[in-house]
Amino acid sequence: MSTASSPFPGVPLIPYGHGHVRGLDAAELGTHGMEMDSLVRLGLPTVPGLTIPASRAGDLADTAVARGAVELLSALASRRVGQSERPMLIRLVASAPVPAAGLPPMVAGLGLCLDTAPALCAAIGRAEVLYETWSATVRSIAEGALGVPADDIDGVVLDNPDPAKRLHALLEMCERLGSRPYPDDPAEQVALAATAKLARWRSSRGRRARAAQSLPAGTPIALHLQALIIGPWARSGHGSATSRDPDSGAFAPSGVFHRGVRRNEPPGGPGEPVTQLPGGADLLREALATLEHHFNAVAHVGFELRDGELALLSAAPYDHPSPAAAVRLAVDLAADTMDRATAVRSVAPQQVQALLHPQLRLRGGEPLLVRGLAASPGAASGRITLSSVDAVERAADGVPTILVMTETTPADVPGLLAADAVVTTGGGLASHAAVVARGAGRPAVCGASALRVDPVAGRVSADGRELREGDVISVDGRTGEVYAGAVQVRPAAPSAELDVLLGWADDHRRLGVRANADTAADAASAVRLGAEGIGLCRTEHQFLGARLPLVRRVIMAADADDEREALVALADAQRADFRDLLRAVGDRPLTVRLLDAPMHEFLPHDGDYDDDRQAARAAALREANPMLGVRGVRLAVVRPGLYPAQVGALFAAWIDVAAEGVRPALEVMIPLVSIPRELALAAADVAAVATGVARRTGVDIPYRIGTMVETPRAALLAGQLAAHAEFLSFGTNDLTQLTYGFSRDDVESRLLATYIGRGLLPSSPFAELDGEGVGALLAIAIQRARAARPDITIGVCGEHGGDPASIALLEPLGLDYISCSPWRVPVARLAAAQARLNAAATRGATAAMISPDGPS
Repeated sequence: MSTASSPFPGVPLIPYGHGHVRGLDAAELGTHGMEMDSLVRLGLPTVPGLTIPASRAGDLADTAVARGAVELLSALASRRVGQSERPMLIRLVASAPVPAAGLPPMVAGLGLCLDTAPALCAAIGRAEVLYETWSATVRSIAEGALGVPADDIDGVVLDNPDPAKRLHALLEMCERLGSRPYPDDPAEQVALAATAKLARWRSSRGRRARAAQSLPAGTPIALHLQALIIGPWARSGHGSATSRDPDSGAFAPSGVFHRGVRRNEPPGGPGEPVTQLPGGADLLREALATLEHHFNAVAHVGFELRDGELALLSAAPYDHPSPAAAVRLAVDLAADTMDRATAVRSVAPQQVQALLHPQLRLRGGEPLLVRGLAASPGAASGRITLSSVDAVERAADGVPTILVMTETTPADVPGLLAADAVVTTGGGLASHAAVVARGAGRPAVCGASALRVDPVAGRVSADGRELREGDVISVDGRTGEVYAGAVQVRPAAPSAELDVLLGWADDHRRLGVRANADTAADAASAVRLGAEGIGLCRTEHQFLGARLPLVRRVIMAADADDEREALVALADAQRADFRDLLRAVGDRPLTVRLLDAPMHEFLPHDGDYDDDRQAARAAALREANPMLGVRGVRLAVVRPGLYPAQVGALFAAWIDVAAEGVRPALEVMIPLVSIPRELALAAADVAAVATGVARRTGVDIPYRIGTMVETPRAALLAGQLAAHAEFLSFGTNDLTQLTYGFSRDDVESRLLATYIGRGLLPSSPFAELDGEGVGALLAIAIQRARAARPDITIGVCGEHGGDPASIALLEPLGLDYISCSPWRVPVARLAAAQARLNAAATRGATAAMISPDGPS
């Protein structure tokens, strides 16, 4: 008999590997048939099997057709059901034309009968395993094809925990209550099993499963018969494996192996590592290596081992490879069969981010305390601390600390930097805590509004769970989840392969990648991670913690003398900070944003005043809406000496480091401009300082003047701003806030979850750039700015510059660079390359569609 032919004219029985010869696709072969067809064509060891196509699956319920299928399967396997030497059983599997849940479960023990069971038990060596499989098979057929009531079957199963007794009870029940006794003939068993499977798929349960997946009500299934080869317990079993070690990413089969016969129920126990397979290990390695090159992805297989012989049951790209595996595979394949551009596109930016930050090792069942916004990636476990002062003290004693507060202010920065992570009940992705944490590489969860913090009582609570200060919690800044108790933390593990991959990404990207960094340490981290310069230095962040009084004194100066003295002290401190920062930046660009201090962040809190005079002054300066108040260039207009003092300190520091041979490319940024004349006034002040420095020192400071575009009016008037600016940098955090009219510190935790849940927004516009509104403003501003000044440099320095989805929107707008937190620089490098490669691929596909020689 030809193994490629059906014994019955008109009833196709398709051996695995012959579907493509017949010109059949998934509509007839099902997903499993297509999968096995591919494996056979790759020359890989597969379980012997055949497919009854979806359009003819009902024919298998005919005993004559089933008998022919059993004969063909025996020929394919070179074994027969019932023989004592080289024994086999039959497994029946279903698959749909597309991946689908809710398929009828496989039937694994067809071919068993009372006469042949003793010999098979002896062959396996574990009689209970065979009887478990046989019982499950009889149960499936009894309920689905013989009409035995399900309740009666459940009762028999519950009353007979012993597998052999259960089997005999089920056989007796089929004879007593069924439409016919359970047959001994393998072909009759196969026909009944096919009847049961098809009935299950047509049942109300099957219809609900299809409806839940939006599958057509008439979706058919193909049926597949497989040879279940029986072998001794010590050298037989089943398992699954992936091609890569999840921790190192190296090529090494990783998975588990279970003794016994594969069934629908999860196997009991943890299994054995595939490194201890009793035979077939070399074949498994070869198969996984072949599949990696075939899929261009980490491969995942299901397999059986019978008497030391390996057979694949399934194979597919692994849906969720570890970041280390994804990166190392891309580099390995690029050295062999994959081009570098494809390698760059194959790794998700989120996988790169995961390699750069610690991750929680979640085992399942960890008690969730609260969920908030994933404000800064990474993970940490430590003791709850409710004040920044205590966080500094505990960290000095070597105690791992999680700072938990309602909100943070600049005065809390020492605690933020000392803590291992921060959790706030208020604020959003652009809040003070989030920005500082991202810049410092600390995990942060913000906007955890269900958490109640009581510093006076020294406790926190959420959903009825209460913890005391000093109790341990664990923070996952990647997901926004906070767990009660200690969870093991897996350290960050960037590899040499990651550097190689990012180097290839740099070769393919057009956008420059800079970093937002306020200190020398931040800048050094950014440069180490591949930043080409500093796209945003927020000078107000240099006045945090112990230095907060310096800027507070300027803001609260009561007269000209007070202000003059305060500005001298501020300039002296900034000159030292700028000197260290410039050294860290080296000869790269450095964009310094002059003071942009929302008043509420720098005024003393109630109860913290030095005297009544300071309290009265603070009350006079306090604003109802400080984010829209006297900040940025507006403060410089009412405090005319402020920006000249800062610029003088910056230029003096540049002269200091230039004498050492370091010459950063200075860019001076004026913040929160909405009136072109504001920029003109500030630019004139900067030019006057440069002239004065040159007159005193003989050094002409090379610098460029520009502005941050963060108001809609500035975006619309970008052409007028370009008359005074050599560069524009979009502050997309504020631009988003002002375009929507959202308060970013409030709506993220209070409103956006509802809006996203109800479909009003696809995601938080503070996390992912709003292409329709904010993106349109960017496009208008870029077009008008370039029309007025073609050589103007344009960038984005909001946190959207580190978000892959936002970078994909920004790439076609014609920006020169993006800037983000230091620890997001590698993510931005990869995302920028992928954005350009994907755009090129889209253009190529479009050109092919419209070309006379291309597809119609």
